[in-house]
Amino acid sequence: MTKHLHIDTQAMRAKILDLAIQGKLTDQRAEDGNAQDLLKDIQAEKEKLIKEQQIKKEKPLPEIEADEIPFEIPKNWMWARWGTLSISIKYGYNTSAQKDGKIKMVRISDIQNNQVNWDSVPFCNIPKEEITQYLLRKNDILFARTGGTVGKSYLVSEVPENVVYAGYLIRTRYSEKLSPQYLKYFMESDLYWSQLKKGTTTTAQPNCNAKTLGKMVLPLPPLAEQKRIADKVATLFAQLDAIDKAYEEYRELQQTMKAKLLDLAVQGKLTDQREEDGNARDLLKEIQAEKEKLIKEKQIKKEKPLPEITEEEKTFDIPENWMWVRLGEMILNHIGGGTPDKSNEAYWNGDIPWMSVKDVHQDSMYADRTIDSITPAGLENSSSNLIEANRLIVVMRMAVGRAVINKLPVAINQDLRALFFRDNVTQEYILRIFKILKFETSGMTVKGIKLWVLLNTPIPLPPLAEQKRIVAKLDELLPLCNVPGVYSKEK
Repeated sequence: MTKHLHIDTQAMRAKILDLAIQGKLTDQRAEDGNAQDLLKDIQAEKEKLIKEQQIKKEKPLPEIEADEIPFEIPKNWMWARWGTLSISIKYGYNTSAQKDGKIKMVRISDIQNNQVNWDSVPFCNIPKEEITQYLLRKNDILFARTGGTVGKSYLVSEVPENVVYAGYLIRTRYSEKLSPQYLKYFMESDLYWSQLKKGTTTTAQPNCNAKTLGKMVLPLPPLAEQKRIADKVATLFAQLDAIDKAYEEYRELQQTMKAKLLDLAVQGKLTDQREEDGNARDLLKEIQAEKEKLIKEKQIKKEKPLPEITEEEKTFDIPENWMWVRLGEMILNHIGGGTPDKSNEAYWNGDIPWMSVKDVHQDSMYADRTIDSITPAGLENSSSNLIEANRLIVVMRMAVGRAVINKLPVAINQDLRALFFRDNVTQEYILRIFKILKFETSGMTVKGIKLWVLLNTPIPLPPLAEQKRIVAKLDELLPLCNVPGVYSKEK
């Protein structure tokens, strides 16, 4: 039996940080000295800066209580508060971003993946006499104090020009007797985030102030060991980054292989063509005869004839017993949907599964459940339609072109369209084609596909028997492209 490898790189990063700040990732050395002497040096430095009036004297922070200490640390380490180690903790300057101005201003949104794209940082207008106190220096740490990113931190690794920081950020500056990277790693640890959560208030949005940050406790090693810890963590993280990169490259290879198989399949190169299959022209005649019958019986409406397929639209050669057809020629009928009134509780949480875009996943062939459900009243009092099981449902807005076959009756919303085929068309074959189709979309904010674009889409149509062989062959080959095991990483 093949064993599957479970690699959760994000969990491994969290464990590495936990071990690091407990002193279990590095050795303790007598020549490092101890953290008590280090703290005395930092306090002496702060006293000197206070006398020189470069920083203000602050109220003493409370002693660290026993119940604040979450784990044991090495003997030459000590527990300290963030505010004790900081030379200053200062809020940013409150002003709006400008295209032009006196100086650039870093905002929370400019910090992505622990990096700042300095070229895109906006300007601001700030009085000249106030600039100095808000200037960023290398090794400052910025802290997001509000909103959805509260607690996110950024170690300033470079300052290419004079830059200030915005009001929703807090700048912490500390002694050169501390390792900036060690402090940054602490601000990524579970210990940091657990303390932040306790100190965060929630009103309209989460908020954490400088007082909470200053009271945080952290394990303090001697400087030499701080540097060893930072180096060790960086080395291990680099190895995990390499795993992430290799996985992403493999994922890309997977997708390339899958796309190639699908390309070969719809060109008739994955299966053999057999004389006994007949040809797709007879199949199309049967579909057209069925549509005429349904029109006469007034079960469906007659639609405008679709244009002939041009040679330019035939993007590759297909076998002689296949033919190029427009999707609309193959469809007997198509139905849209709608959404019941969200404010009416009587329409929701009923027994009827209600499908929306979020229920149609890119890598899925079938849908056997939905997130939401509606009541018969919700169905009756909306433009939603109940679609019987085993119909091909296509996304028309947002995730345009995604498609699944529903395995249970569902009501659909307005962003979806159900397609109905005759039984001489294998829906799984059409579904495979949707995986590689590129649609012309429209819309400024929300992309969508117009119905006529969908119906006019040219596709290669094999005889029914070969459609089934193609699906069977893809079902056999596509799983071989999948990554074995389970993989997880931070997004």
